[in-house]
Amino acid sequence: MLLFVLFLLYSLALHPLYEFSRWHAWVARPGASVALLVFFAALLGHMWVGLRDVLLDYAKPAGLRRGVLAAVALGLLGLGVWLLAILLRLQG
Repeated sequence: MLLFVLFLLYSLALHPLYEFSRWHAWVARPGASVALLVFFAALLGHMWVGLRDVLLDYAKPAGLRRGVLAAVALGLLGLGVWLLAILLRLQG
């Protein structure tokens, strides 16, 4: 994740993106799209581990814990699919 942030800062320092069309063109580049995909996959995985650990520690009734864990997993999966759809639409 740190590598992506450094890549983003470097790219923005070289080529400031003031307009939507420039942002769109930058994100549509294969290198930027792959970097975004890897970054968000790592971010979603990090979110899953953190939320899962908190829920395992503090959600005491087993049924409630399973339901909330399932809701969190589905929500994070939905975010991942949404991001993938956005990146694929930008490529086409």
